Amino acid sequence: MLKNNADIKSLIYILITTALFVAQWVFIGVNTFIYTWYLFMSVAVSVMTHNHNHLPMWKSKTLNTFTDWWLTVFYGFPVFAWIPTHNKNHHRYNNREGDDSITYRVSERNNFLTLISYPTISGYYQQKAIFGYLKDLKANNKEKYWLCISQYVILFLWIAGALLLDWQKALLFVIIPQQVSLFSVLIFNYVQHVHANEESEWNHSRNFTGFLNFLLFNNGYHTIHHHKAGLHWNKVPEAHAEIEHNINPILLERSFWWYIVRSYILSIFIPKFRTNSMRLERMREEELLGARTTVNIDKSHSDVLAS
Repeated sequence: MLKNNADIKSLIYILITTALFVAQWVFIGVNTFIYTWYLFMSVAVSVMTHNHNHLPMWKSKTLNTFTDWWLTVFYGFPVFAWIPTHNKNHHRYNNREGDDSITYRVSERNNFLTLISYPTISGYYQQKAIFGYLKDLKANNKEKYWLCISQYVILFLWIAGALLLDWQKALLFVIIPQQVSLFSVLIFNYVQHVHANEESEWNHSRNFTGFLNFLLFNNGYHTIHHHKAGLHWNKVPEAHAEIEHNINPILLERSFWWYIVRSYILSIFIPKFRTNSMRLERMREEELLGARTTVNIDKSHSDVLAS
């Protein structure tokens, strides 16, 4: 009943995440190794949410709805929100003006402060699209509207029930993992686009090509994702290989964690580790070209008058 058998891996992740939650809540409490693993699975949930949003896992509408509900409670936000904020907005504008999740809304810099503040700022500006989408559904598609509302209800009941049972466990095993999931996916979006060239066909995104892709469903290959958003995650590496030669090597990173350490910690002390904005470089070139064009027009006009 799966559309693609590779999503057996997604189902295994769902089972592992559920088992870790139950084991910690019911039996073992906080164990450093298990809890760290659980938080990593929360990051994986955000990636699965993204994948399921683009290409629902099941042929069955009912199973897709149940999967939406499961993802909602472990992701920490109704998963339908990806449609107006990601599918209809981010993929349309791709970090250009009009994108609610642009990386340069507050600053053109790329440092630790812009990194950690981005999720809150981006999340705030995406709310308008979500409520607009719900309003449109309420007027034009009641069935889909109530399915979206059901995600809010399921999420509220999950969190409220956990808090009533044991607020300390709810904080550790429900709320904090949800925030990790929500925070991490926005961090991924930030590092994949910041200081890239949003107007370029191939250099609009940063790609991470290392081992983390095996753990996180090839989420590091971002350029190809914007070119083929509906491509299943297990087919992405081959598709990336076909276009990789078009991408500026600066935007091809092997290690996600080395990029994070280098760009946001070491760069504080070692200037060569700071990223250069391809966006600002393009704007400077356009400005110089415009200035040269103006000078040439003025010179031509002066020559005509002189003759």
